[in-house]
Amino acid sequence: MKTMNIYDVIIIGAGPAGLTAAMYTSRACLKTLIIENPSIMSQAGYAVLVENFPGFTQGVSGPQFIANLKSQAISLGAELIVGNVNSVKFLKQQNHGIWQINTLDKTYRALSQIVASGASARKLDIPDEDRFLGKGLSYCATCDGAFFKDKEIAVIGGGNSAVEEAIFLTRFAGKVTIIHRRDKLRATRFLQEKAFSNKRIDILWNSIVDKILGDSKVSGLRLKNLDTNTLRELRCEGVFVSIGKIPNTEFLKGVTSLDDNGYVITDRELKTSEKGIFACGDCRDTFLRQIVTACGDGALAAYSCQQYIEQR
Repeated sequence: MKTMNIYDVIIIGAGPAGLTAAMYTSRACLKTLIIENPSIMSQAGYAVLVENFPGFTQGVSGPQFIANLKSQAISLGAELIVGNVNSVKFLKQQNHGIWQINTLDKTYRALSQIVASGASARKLDIPDEDRFLGKGLSYCATCDGAFFKDKEIAVIGGGNSAVEEAIFLTRFAGKVTIIHRRDKLRATRFLQEKAFSNKRIDILWNSIVDKILGDSKVSGLRLKNLDTNTLRELRCEGVFVSIGKIPNTEFLKGVTSLDDNGYVITDRELKTSEKGIFACGDCRDTFLRQIVTACGDGALAAYSCQQYIEQR
């Protein structure tokens, strides 16, 4: 593998958190490299229209928003390459060490790294799921809920996120149906009571999605009852999948502390358990997963990284 020169910081991930971090580290005159995984699209990139980011009164598409961030980071001096990071390793050198970041075909080295690898929505793993993405199927209610005003919507899942999204979607939808594979919700009692008392929410128990119906866009779902093995069709124009997220942190196992779900553990300054590694955005366990909070994370991680480099 070819070894590249040493950077001040390598940022793993090119979503809102990573790209914001790159802007701040570049403005701080740190030699910055961004590594973007071509097989993982930022969650923001799925948004049909971003309307809740401060200053964008007319909204902007998710892909265009990411493109703007990339252009800005590069204009400030950051380098961006495409690669799939599969491992990181600490190398001792004299009084200080450096981090080696390995992709499939190259090796990069840096004094520090900011992990902004994000999290991927857990999918239903059924045929045509990818084909209907953006055509009635979404993994983000706050991103796309407003596009389904007065429509009938289905929410897949039974945890806190799914029930919160169902309640949120009643602001727009004429009817919301929660589809859950068990006979009771996993959400907190408070959220359950809010859902049960909402006249716009129905719940189908012991059911899973067998097939997404429609031609050019979603027109309904075929559901399977797990008790009776019978099939039924549900008419809906929107499907929101909320069965959890999977953090993209496989390459960090054994390197820094992760929680039981694989999220990076950080302190309030976004430092990890290993000196020289910082984390921001959806790859860490965070209370709210929105573009604006990811950008804030990126700025804070960059500032902590800058202080670390200056102390070195």
